[in-house]
Amino acid sequence: MFYHTEAKPQGWRAIAVFDDRPDCLIYVGRSSTQVRGNFAEAYFDLLDEEERSHVRSISLQRWQGAPDAGRWIQQTTLNVPVKAKLARTA
Repeated sequence: MFYHTEAKPQGWRAIAVFDDRPDCLIYVGRSSTQVRGNFAEAYFDLLDEEERSHVRSISLQRWQGAPDAGRWIQQTTLNVPVKAKLARTA
């Protein structure tokens, strides 16, 4: 029996790391470029002001391994978005 999966799985994600609670998935994408370009908007859509005040960092991670047997690897730390910067780029 064969299980068909997508040819290029979504293998990148941005995770909010908090100082007082478990981490939170912000955005999942197919490439680091896609995640870097879209995580800021998702950050403001998902987290309220109180939650954003407890974010220590944003972790950019890449999936390494087979779809059913792998792990997330930390690639870099992204800048925590600032509302004023987001408004200027739009």
